[in-house]
Amino acid sequence: MFGFTPDPIAIQLGPIPVYWYGIGYALGLAVAYLVMVRLARRAGEDADILGNGMIIVAIAALIGGRAYHVIDQWALYQDDPIKIFLPPYSGLGVYGGIATGTVVAWLYARYKRAPFLRWTDIVAPGLFAMQAVARWGNFFNQELYGSPTTLPWGIAIDCAHRISGAGFDYSCAVLPESTRFHPLFLYESLSGALGAIALIWLGFHARKRLRPGDLLLLFFVWYGIVRFVLESFREGNWTFNGVPVAQIVSLMFIIPALLVLAWRHRPGHPDDPPATHPEVATWGAIGRPVELAIAADDESEPGAPPEPGSHDEVDPVAGGDPSPVDGPSADTGSGARAEPDRAPD
Repeated sequence: MFGFTPDPIAIQLGPIPVYWYGIGYALGLAVAYLVMVRLARRAGEDADILGNGMIIVAIAALIGGRAYHVIDQWALYQDDPIKIFLPPYSGLGVYGGIATGTVVAWLYARYKRAPFLRWTDIVAPGLFAMQAVARWGNFFNQELYGSPTTLPWGIAIDCAHRISGAGFDYSCAVLPESTRFHPLFLYESLSGALGAIALIWLGFHARKRLRPGDLLLLFFVWYGIVRFVLESFREGNWTFNGVPVAQIVSLMFIIPALLVLAWRHRPGHPDDPPATHPEVATWGAIGRPVELAIAADDESEPGAPPEPGSHDEVDPVAGGDPSPVDGPSADTGSGARAEPDRAPD
């Protein structure tokens, strides 16, 4: 068992403490960025748009995740709301971050004219990788733990960080200091690592079966199932009619994602456009061949004039009108048309 309780402060820079939670979040972002850059290049997409986009989306996810956590754990803040905005910012709700981050990511993709669904497949493994790293910040804050356990990987929680509420009491007045608790942060961290590996593997080995956006839908299913199960080990969370809201939200992710996956893979579904740079793509959904994609684009603009110098003019042998640049009546350059040869009188 983990028989020690960690210090949430990593280093003290004069009067400014640097918390492990913030370091974990920063490291998680860095790992996610590296994963997404490599996948973007292998998916045939422009990795350069990740820089600014990731900062914007990360800020949005931070705000949404913090808001969800505060609502979920309102008992920790109702007597002192200023703690919502002051460090050490001990807590982020993943579902809140997913909601705000997805909206802002969609807006950013629209702004950059990037294929949103293909980018969601790139982002999904990155989200899992970030979770695998950042969840360790919860360990240093002594949060995201579950019910008491005698399992060998149970963790110690000091008296100051134990919770109590209606129907449960983990305080040292009830449970001895030697009590160990389920490390839910560790379960989510391991789940994130396995999820990232699984999605990356699918992107390489199931390309012909994938459609753009499938990996994000699988992320919703995977994370939703894990979160639904882990909520059964937690107490004192946001509930609705006695049911943890996180479990309700999990079902709202799992069920629609499965239905959308089934609908998108129905027989006879239309092919998807290829990647932005299909000639270098080795990961992610393949989509229709490039030639068919170009033909589909041409058909979507009927009546468009051929490009100058192209060979799309109608062949007169096939019964069409001769091209004005190939026939005997071509412009001579003087503004007048050349007269056809006449038989001598």
